[in-house]
Amino acid sequence: MDQPIGIAVIGAGYWGPNLVRNAQATPGLKLRYLCDLDVERARRVLGEYSTVRVSGSLDDVLADPAVDAVAIATPAATHLPVALAALRAGKHVLVEKPLAATYADGLELVREADSRGLTLMLDHTFVYTPTVQHLRHLVRTGEIGTVQYLDSVRVNLGLVQPDVDVFWDLAPHDLSIFDAIMPDGVRVTRVAAHGSDPIGAGRACVGHLTLELSDGVMAHVHVNWLSPTKIRTMIVGGSRRTVVWDDLNAVQRLSVHDRGADRIEDDESRRQAIISYRRGDTVAPALPEKEALRGMMAEFAASITEKRAPLTDGWSGLRVLATLEAASASLAAGGEFVTVTQLDDQLATA
Repeated sequence: MDQPIGIAVIGAGYWGPNLVRNAQATPGLKLRYLCDLDVERARRVLGEYSTVRVSGSLDDVLADPAVDAVAIATPAATHLPVALAALRAGKHVLVEKPLAATYADGLELVREADSRGLTLMLDHTFVYTPTVQHLRHLVRTGEIGTVQYLDSVRVNLGLVQPDVDVFWDLAPHDLSIFDAIMPDGVRVTRVAAHGSDPIGAGRACVGHLTLELSDGVMAHVHVNWLSPTKIRTMIVGGSRRTVVWDDLNAVQRLSVHDRGADRIEDDESRRQAIISYRRGDTVAPALPEKEALRGMMAEFAASITEKRAPLTDGWSGLRVLATLEAASASLAAGGEFVTVTQLDDQLATA
């Protein structure tokens, strides 16, 4: 495309202003509209000197041929009608997580985008941090060996959401990261969810997920709205090295440890001594400080101009949605393992 991609941001609430700022700063994108039912709120976000147009009508925005794409930052319950209208108007779509309120709705969006040859991308922001990009490299190049386990903790005090539980609010970040860093074809096959509501909020405020992956790896996610301290850590254990990510440590977000336990073959007389402990060096890679949203917007623009699937495409969003739905079913069933819906990406639109 010779001209910049005209983009409209739909929604001027909590996340919309971040999309506006990064759309304006991304080469290859031209912000045309900020659309919100509260027109005055949209004007406040843009400021009085902005040349970006404000509209309270989604239909008017989608009817403008100068708009090639939309970025949706509206409540999850509205993702299906808003994104579907945009796709049917021939617009590429970037949508805030989760993809939709249900797996069925998400599947409808993915199939609609595929049938029209349009980009459908998820705003799985953490995937575009330099840390996760490097972690993806370490896993997929085999530098840490075969992945043996994944553990993630995402806890802080608030905000208790009025419409979703802690799993749907926080776990999409961890699930999307797992999906991005693991080798192609590795999927979550079963999930068990345990949650509690100690403050009587009417939904789980503390939660634990146990995930079984298709390659036999087990992963855990702990999410919590009630912790007085904020923790953002992830451990990816490999057969050669183990990676620890502490997102709150600005000096050393990622550390790679040449430490672990190996099973060794031994003779019959020493059958009990089959575990060898490895204690090597720890390396902290020097990673740039870049805003993840800027990288995400750049990927959206590139996927459109290069006519390719983005890293966090609609299928990745659908896989996260399938896991969340299975987690909800498990929670309702007292924490028993529930099979996650599987769908072959290549055959889904047949």
